Amino acid sequence: MKRLDTAPARGFFAPDRRGLLQAGLACVCAASGIAQAQTPFPSRPIRLVVPFGTGGVTDTSARLIADKLGQVLGQPVVVDNRAGAAGNIGTQQVAQSDPDGYTLLLGYDGTMVVNPNVYAKVPFDPIKDFAPIGKIGNAVLVIVVNPQVPAHNFQELMAWGKSQPGGISFGTSGTGSTTHLAGESLKQRTGIPLVHVPYKGGGQALTDVVGGVLPMLFPALAGAAPFIKSGQVRAIAVSSAERTPAFPEIPTLLESGVKDFVFDSWVGLLAPAKTPRPVVDRLDRALQEVLRMPDTRERLAALGIVATPGTPQEYGRQIAYDLDRYKAIVKTANIRID
Repeated sequence: MKRLDTAPARGFFAPDRRGLLQAGLACVCAASGIAQAQTPFPSRPIRLVVPFGTGGVTDTSARLIADKLGQVLGQPVVVDNRAGAAGNIGTQQVAQSDPDGYTLLLGYDGTMVVNPNVYAKVPFDPIKDFAPIGKIGNAVLVIVVNPQVPAHNFQELMAWGKSQPGGISFGTSGTGSTTHLAGESLKQRTGIPLVHVPYKGGGQALTDVVGGVLPMLFPALAGAAPFIKSGQVRAIAVSSAERTPAFPEIPTLLESGVKDFVFDSWVGLLAPAKTPRPVVDRLDRALQEVLRMPDTRERLAALGIVATPGTPQEYGRQIAYDLDRYKAIVKTANIRID
């Protein structure tokens, strides 16, 4: 009988060892890709860009939130100050970052909704370039006057202003700032004769009110608080919907007869557009957990910020609403920065 050759033939039925090796490597790579895709977020430190310098209320609030978020997420959240062009530089950097959740922005209303309305051009689109995560809180604004001004409430202030030939000069931290728009909005809504005096920072404006150089200021409550407590300035009204727990004796402008006038400054958290929804949701849950912590709320309150836990959708709607609202104020007041 003829013996059959049992050795594998090279040809149609023989496996290609190189092909098997390549197929095996492909399976390994595919498995590795799946493992990476399934890696829980975050797996490394997160960068939180603050588009302003160190030491201000925005920076201080960012560091508080970053520290707490790091504890909740199990990864460090590192604050990176990128100041310049009224916040536009740092904001642009985040807009152009990879949408992976590892670069976030401390959103400030002055940058996100004021700058696009007062600058001829900004290097980002506040709606298209960002994915809202959530608002951190509202910073209360307060009208303060020099103690020599003969007014103890808003109605008296308005009457006194109308009796002055040149109206009431009010200082702000600069043209196009949130406090500038707050004053212009109040002027448009009530007819109080306010004359804008821009400074290069709110600190010098406050000093001039204390010294009697300037009669009135509309600053953030946090900066004015020590001067209110010491009696160096007199508080007339706050711009929030409700009285602030820090100064419950100061009435709101709503209570003072200015119908539907609520004008808060705010800070929030944003990611680059196209950040995956599961990543946004994870950051949102972490932020809400942080904002419900009693010590977080207390420390924000000390900065003049009222914590406002909410959804990404709610924060996105506020950004869109304020963009339109400020557009009308800017157009009427003819505010422009080239």
